[in-house]
Amino acid sequence: MVGNIPSITRPIIVTAVAAYAFACLDAPALSQTGAIMIPIETMPAGAPPPEFEFARTGQGAPGTWIVVEDSTATGARAIEQASIDRTDFRFPLAIHRSVTARNVEVTLRFKPVAGKVDQAGGIAVRVTSPNDYYLVRANALENNVRFYRIVKGRREQLATADVKVASGQWHTLGLRAENDRFTVAFDGKTLHSTSDRTLPGPGRIALWTKSDSVTRFDQISIQPLP
Repeated sequence: MVGNIPSITRPIIVTAVAAYAFACLDAPALSQTGAIMIPIETMPAGAPPPEFEFARTGQGAPGTWIVVEDSTATGARAIEQASIDRTDFRFPLAIHRSVTARNVEVTLRFKPVAGKVDQAGGIAVRVTSPNDYYLVRANALENNVRFYRIVKGRREQLATADVKVASGQWHTLGLRAENDRFTVAFDGKTLHSTSDRTLPGPGRIALWTKSDSVTRFDQISIQPLP
């Protein structure tokens, strides 16, 4: 588990160094829109994803985060949380090192692969510690997409929507954090928008799963906002 994560905003990589970012294995690459794209296709399969730190909210074993080959992923590789520890109050995190932001839009594809207790995947923003962040998560066993705030390890639901989340299929998930407004999108459709001021400062961005969820992540885009 990592300790408190520094909340000092780091400079955003500018377009002039985009080519260098693409060339470096451990560095995220800039798209033409200025969004930072995580280059999963360049990561070595069978190893933990570079540029991530790993933590856990709650109890149970640490998460097992690994790059896997997947012919259905955009670049034939995906980031997977592979641990099947069934502890219910257990939330593995893969925290990206390179971006710290208050206002940010994060989009990705995720695929629930397996899990008897849960089949969930999510995005955490404003992560200042493994116990403090905002979270959107989708669950294939519950068929819903929910938005939470986590403060001192305590999880509180702020919004929910019932939608079909199919196991074994890729879905898109998005979270836009802009001042005190948080907007959630799933498979191209906006589901809900919520206001909250509990965690107003900057923080990191993370991938998230729950309990024994084996979940894969692809096409991770991080767009810092003004």
